[in-house]
Order: sequence, then structure tokens, then C-alpha cells
Amino acid sequence: GDDIDMTCKMGSEKHGVPVVPVHAPGFVGSKNLGSRLAGEAVLEHLIGTKEPEHTTPYDINLIGDYNVTGDMWQYLPLFEKIGIRILSSMSGDGRVGDIRCAHRAKLNVIVCAKSLITLTRKMQEQYGIPWISVSFYGKRDTTFAIREIVNALGDPELIARAETVIAEAEAELEGKLAPYRELFAGKKAVLNTGGNKAWSIASGLQDLGIEVVATSVAKSTQDDIDKAREYLGENGVLMTKPAAEQAKVIDSTGAHILLAGGRSLYTAIKKKISFIDVNQEKKTSYGGYNGLLNLAEDLKYAFRNPVFANVGKPAPWEN
Repeated sequence: GDDIDMTCKMGSEKHGVPVVPVHAPGFVGSKNLGSRLAGEAVLEHLIGTKEPEHTTPYDINLIGDYNVTGDMWQYLPLFEKIGIRILSSMSGDGRVGDIRCAHRAKLNVIVCAKSLITLTRKMQEQYGIPWISVSFYGKRDTTFAIREIVNALGDPELIARAETVIAEAEAELEGKLAPYRELFAGKKAVLNTGGNKAWSIASGLQDLGIEVVATSVAKSTQDDIDKAREYLGENGVLMTKPAAEQAKVIDSTGAHILLAGGRSLYTAIKKKISFIDVNQEKKTSYGGYNGLLNLAEDLKYAFRNPVFANVGKPAPWEN
């Protein structure tokens, strides 16, 4: 029953800093709805309240990359080489001062956060900023994302520079990926994660030569589900209740590895297959070209880890 809008307004005036009310009574709804409500609060109370010191024709806002393990830092150097500038980042390490200037960007780039589409649509209505949605997991999607950004910005010189940077990065990456692809030949994976990762991590696994036989779409939007189907093909399994389904799917597909959150480790042990934790708690970034190499390293260690093979063997006294 408190008037939090007035409380925040008074607090802001008293302390000289923005105080933002987010109307989510009782933490209403799902995680996606919470993100959407917070995005709308940011738009109403922060965006457009400050002018940037200077702007460029290539300013963009990155929206939705939580940057928990530094995914964003994998592709920022690519942007710098091309000449793209991040005006603001609405992510795990975004800065309020930058977000207040976000209305001066030339393009909004949603990274892995369909829940914030409402924010970008409203920014387009209010400030005329177009938006695109991309992923930076895997080689194909990183290249596609860079091309989408420069094409949306529309400068021929920028597009040409981007193609040069892409060609150099892909050539370097291909040389490093060859031994991993040999190691992963014939391997099958089951993916149990949320939202857009249902297809974005699948894309990275496919770039490494691993067949993704199933993915979870329990927390995905319809767009994510459509993309997952496109990446996995008609024979791929889209799990709507992964906790109940993943063990059966591992049996029926002959999968060699499960990529999921930490709670699914016990399924992998029970089914005697390898495991990688790919949720927010993961320690390594899988974003961008270099992130794909990090994923390849983690897969290599998971497949070579003797624990998963040993737990499946009979005890010595049972022979």
C-alpha cells in the first residue's frame, strides 16, 4: 500500500541519484516477466535523462547480455576493430550513467533476452531507434550477428571493415578447431538449458562437429522454439519437461554428453555419460569466436574425464 513512486522521487531529490521503482508486487510472474517489468522501469525513469558527452554514427546499445562469465568481453574487441561503439550496456555490468544516455544510440542489439523486446519496441516508438536480436554463441552466429549489426547501421565502409575482421577471425579460428573436430567426430549431445540457449549453444556444438540430438525448450519463447527446431532438424527432440525426459532421451539417442545446469549432473552419472555445467554458474565464457574454443576445451576435458567412465564400471569385487 506504500506509494513507492513518490518515495523514490523524494529519495532521488534528497540524494541526487536516480531511484527507480520497479512495480513487481510479490515478485509477480515468471523470470521473463520480471525482466520485462524492470526494462519498462528503466525506460520510464532512466533512459533519456542525461545526454552523452559525445556520439558517433556507430553507437549501439547492447541489451540483455548478463555477462556473468564475460561473454561480452569476447566480442567487444571485434567491435573496436570494426569501429562500433557501445554507448550503453543493459547487462550484468552495465552502468546507470551510460543507460541514461541510451536514447542517443543508432541501434539496439538484443543479445539472448527475448524478455526485453518490449523495451526495444518502446524505444523505437519514442526515440526512433531500430532493433535487432542476435546471438554470439558459435562461429556461424557470431559472424551472422556482426553482419546484422553493420548492415543495420548501413555504412558501406563499416560493412567492408566488418568483412575483413570476420575473415581474419574465422581463418584463425578454423585452424585451431581442426583437432577438436577430429576428437568430437561421431559424438552426440543432449542440451538442457533455458531460453535462447536452447538453440544458441546448440549452434556452437554443431560448429564443433557434435550432433545435438535433443534440447530443452521449457523456458523458451515461440521464436526460440522455432529456431531450435531449425537447428536440430526434424529428428531432434525438443524437451518440454526436461527433468522427466532427459534420462529417457539419453537412452533412446545414445548421447555421449549432457550439457545442463548443476542439478542434472546426477542424471549424467546415472546414465554413465560425460557432463558440462552450462548455466549461469559456469566458470568460462562461451561467447564469440574465442568462446567457442573455450567450449571445445571444456568438452575435451569432459570426454577425457575418467570419472564418468569409472562410475559406469562394476566394482572390482563384482568381477
